[in-house]
Amino acid sequence: MLCKHIVHLLSASLFLSIVSAASAQSPPAPTPAPTSTPTQAPSAPRLDIYGFVMTDFGYDIRSNDPNWFDVVRPSKLPSFHDEFGRSGRTFAGVRQTRFGVKGSEQTPLGELKTQFEFDMFGVGPDAGQTTIRPRHYYAELGAFGAGQTNSPFMDIDIFPNILDYWGPNGMVFFRNVQVRWMPIRGDTRLTLALERPGSTQDPGILANRIEVQNVQARYPLPDFSGEYRYAWKGGYVKGSGIVRKIKLDDLLKSDAFNLDDSIVAWGVDLSSNLKFGKDVLRLQYVFGEGIENYMNDAPVDIAAKPNPGNPMKPVKGDALPMRSLVAFLDHSWTNKWTTSAGYSQLVIDNTVLQTRNEFHRGQYAIANLLYLPVEHVMYGGELQWARRTNFSDGFHSNDYRVQFSFKYNFSAQIGGVK
Repeated sequence: MLCKHIVHLLSASLFLSIVSAASAQSPPAPTPAPTSTPTQAPSAPRLDIYGFVMTDFGYDIRSNDPNWFDVVRPSKLPSFHDEFGRSGRTFAGVRQTRFGVKGSEQTPLGELKTQFEFDMFGVGPDAGQTTIRPRHYYAELGAFGAGQTNSPFMDIDIFPNILDYWGPNGMVFFRNVQVRWMPIRGDTRLTLALERPGSTQDPGILANRIEVQNVQARYPLPDFSGEYRYAWKGGYVKGSGIVRKIKLDDLLKSDAFNLDDSIVAWGVDLSSNLKFGKDVLRLQYVFGEGIENYMNDAPVDIAAKPNPGNPMKPVKGDALPMRSLVAFLDHSWTNKWTTSAGYSQLVIDNTVLQTRNEFHRGQYAIANLLYLPVEHVMYGGELQWARRTNFSDGFHSNDYRVQFSFKYNFSAQIGGVK
């Protein structure tokens, strides 16, 4: 385990060396001398309405979980032959369509910002449906914010300019309910947050044991996350971290076992955008234990693990170690033609008590060509590939897709100073 942590830290050091070298080429601009400007009246309250209508049409050469028919998720590919039927399916939908409202007004305590946003991409019990999905229900006043929005552990600027809704499987992607403090705001920023806790557990081959069925997860503390991002003219570098505590309570007291457990999960996220003219290189490396539910596509956070030498507690919970990477380039051919291409991967270190066909590694790659004929309109085509590798049965499955999308943006402003 120590060796794995050393490898992670060496990888992180190399990552920071690369982005630090890039930042050295573009030092921050000196702070200009203060100048006297005419006093301006405070701006009036402002409401921005925005969104887009988006239609996706494509063909899946292979197969995946039908509840996730229109996205690329390695964890939703077959774990055994013909799990989701035969290959070759046409798909279409409007589930990416989005609507949002942002409000802004000045108060004696600073600027009050609010955001309300949803799309039509059903998840959870609504997976596969075209129905409202909350994205941002959030407000902030000065340095304090509360509501549902992107976790500070996440870096939304890693998401490339692609047609696939779900995005790179190896990126941190989680909008969570939280309260946050932002002592430094802007392109360079510092954020600390307390987030709603949660996790998923995998009993593996012990799923039918009544002793394990009566173990229940409990969260005595919120998840604690933070980020620091340093920006300059040519991009930024960001470091994020998270720590979480999970209790496993054995509610069955009539047997000879005591499976009570306490688990500490943690994660580190290093990310960067590097700009080269109109092009942007997006990079991310993540490692940790028991943070899978903060990742864009990873199944479970905790799995059963043997606990030899303790007959009263023969198994315990293991915060599954994981590591992932994202590397994408957004390139502009002209003002109307763009391309995004890249690769992502996520690997989980499974336990011996997980089933042989449990998810172990996911890979993801995309290349597209997008056309912007006029302002607020985008048409494009995209080649998509994903691969799932199982834990220990030697099985893997690939997915190959072609997707075409048509996107029409809209926006309006009410009030404020234009």
